This record gives sequence, structure tokens and C-alpha cells, in this order.
Amino acid sequence: MESHEWFENTDTGKVYYRGNYQGGKWTIMTTTQKRDPTWTDVTPVTAPIWRTLRDIVWKKYQRKRCPWERVAELDHILGADLPAQRR
Repeated sequence: MESHEWFENTDTGKVYYRGNYQGGKWTIMTTTQKRDPTWTDVTPVTAPIWRTLRDIVWKKYQRKRCPWERVAELDHILGADLPAQRR
């Protein structure tokens, strides 16, 4: 399982996100607690969340910490089919 985490600052405090990739499927979870979090699945996942996850995975791919297939799959989910920026 691959896990990618990030957070956003909001008016009510930080919101933490986690994108898990397992078995060919993405799941997105959220919480507001840093310690002892209770993760809640995000359904439906909005386009801005997918874009943020795609940016995080792209940066990891550039550092050779994530395979290109993850970036391509997120592009497909977003319907962007962006030109390959592999090199």
C-alpha cells in the first residue's frame, strides 16, 4: 500500500488528508486531529482534492519515490490526459 499525506489550513484549523493506493484503487481519507486521528473516508472526492494528490504524487515521481503509473492514473481520473512529462 502506498500512502500520501498533506494538510490544508482552514478557518477552523488544519485539515489532514491521506490518499491510499492499494489493489489498483485510490481511497481518500480526512481528519482534523494530528495525534490519535480518526480517519473518515471522503466521498465523493472533489476535483481539487484529486489535483492536490496528483501534485504530491508528481513531486514524488520526480524524486524517484513513486512510479509513473500513479501519476498517469490520477491524470486519467481527472480526465486531463496531460502530455507525458516523464523526462
